[in-house]
Amino acid sequence: MSGAVLDVLFPPSCLVCRKAVAAHGGLCPECWSGFGFIERPFCERLSTPFEREHDAPGMISLEAAANPPAFNRARAVTRYDNDRARALAHRFKYYDRLELAEPLGRWMARAGADLLADADVLAPIPLHRLRLFSRRFNQSAALARVVSRESAVPVDMLALERVKSTAPQVGLTRAQRAANLSGAFRVSKERAPQIAGRNVVLIDDVLTTGATANAATRALLRAGAKRVDLLVFARAVTSA
Repeated sequence: MSGAVLDVLFPPSCLVCRKAVAAHGGLCPECWSGFGFIERPFCERLSTPFEREHDAPGMISLEAAANPPAFNRARAVTRYDNDRARALAHRFKYYDRLELAEPLGRWMARAGADLLADADVLAPIPLHRLRLFSRRFNQSAALARVVSRESAVPVDMLALERVKSTAPQVGLTRAQRAANLSGAFRVSKERAPQIAGRNVVLIDDVLTTGATANAATRALLRAGAKRVDLLVFARAVTSA
């Protein structure tokens, strides 16, 4: 069935509000302007936007200086506290809207262009097998496939293993989240040669406190990764 026929049967509509748009997988002007896209100036380590202009390139936030992450740099498309962005993230993650991986992954590839330019491999954050069975798909792996196609950086779906079934992170303090995820990830001996000496970009859907990304990063660094960066769709924003 041709694209023109499909457009007649299923007219393109805004991903958020369902208003008519020119092409599938896009936003209407109102949702686009209010989507909370993260643009420079932002913290080069955490991707949190600064409240005012900073002249010096490569600035980092007070949070990054006080609590430096295990990963080198993070990039995000949008703010998680934005209602439109959070709605898309929830539809994708919790309501089996797997088709949203396509537009979200394309936006991620653009937002993380500087990370992807010198990346050797992408590694999605894995789900534990019990969580994967109940959720039916890994949203990070779905995003990684799209980012890989858009950037031509190969993705290793088996780079990381989640060997510990952790309790839900909601409501936990920063310290409790870190303890909850301690030992949750590993790189197997078989996969370690594919990671050693390489620049790895972790792929996930949302970054909040960074506990999951930090735990996964440490597993990759123990396996000999040269550098680990992080690319997500949305990130929770604290003052920068």
